Amino acid sequence: MNDELKPVNQKAWLLVLPVFICVAFSAILPLMTVVNYSVQDIISPERRVFVGTEWFAMVMRDEELHGALLRQLGFSLAVLAVEIPLGIGLALSMPAQGWKASAVLVIVALSLLIPWNVVGTIWQIYGRTDIGLLGAALQWLGFDYNYTGDATDAWLTVLVMDVWHWTPLVALLCYAGLRSIPDAYYQAARIDGASKFAVFRYIQLPKLRGVLMIAVLLRFMDSFMIYTEPFVLTGGGPGNATTFLSQYLTQKAVGQFDLGPAAAFSLIYFLIILLLCFILYNWMQRVGTTPKEGGQ
Repeated sequence: MNDELKPVNQKAWLLVLPVFICVAFSAILPLMTVVNYSVQDIISPERRVFVGTEWFAMVMRDEELHGALLRQLGFSLAVLAVEIPLGIGLALSMPAQGWKASAVLVIVALSLLIPWNVVGTIWQIYGRTDIGLLGAALQWLGFDYNYTGDATDAWLTVLVMDVWHWTPLVALLCYAGLRSIPDAYYQAARIDGASKFAVFRYIQLPKLRGVLMIAVLLRFMDSFMIYTEPFVLTGGGPGNATTFLSQYLTQKAVGQFDLGPAAAFSLIYFLIILLLCFILYNWMQRVGTTPKEGGQ
């Protein structure tokens, strides 16, 4: 018996039309505008000169950009090196069930509810040596701490601030991954007499691979675009110690009103994030996998 062809109802596209409209206005049209600005010299609203790739070449030769890129890479890698292991350890130490688990989840997630500008303000006060708990404690212990005048102190303060703010996100993702592991794996490990480290190495860590991939990509992208917290805390200083790529872009676009170079750099910025995320994704896909015999 031949199957009758089912009629296709094209009205279903109307359900996704609002999404297409929102994406067009929030992403596609702004991107087209940026591309347009990146190849033109806007002399006035009425006068524009096509310059091709001139802005891209100028931006790529900018020494300040090179310094901001190196600082940004160092900061993002430091964020991953601290927050991922710390988030895993925090998730492993959290209660698995009961009212204690609910209470700990709420407490851990509290920092994620704080707006970014408020986080910068909190740490701005927290790090002061006269009224801040952290600054006063470090001074009392004999450390010459001054995040407004010392580049190393400023960089470390921004790093610790980001770790405090976003490590709970990694912990919550890992906690959800741990709770999804079937109890049969743990029963088999107990029968075999496996140690806690062996359980973590051969059961928990492999099962967290997908969750960790999401955590690494989210934290890398977010840390690579960080702006509000260091801007409120240090203003990019002292000097340019905490001037990352986002501050550099803002200075070009808003401070100097160089729309052409700023548009060119924003596209380069976007491509850098895509490239590095692609590299991270492929690297994490291969981590923990054994190559097939014969190189296949």
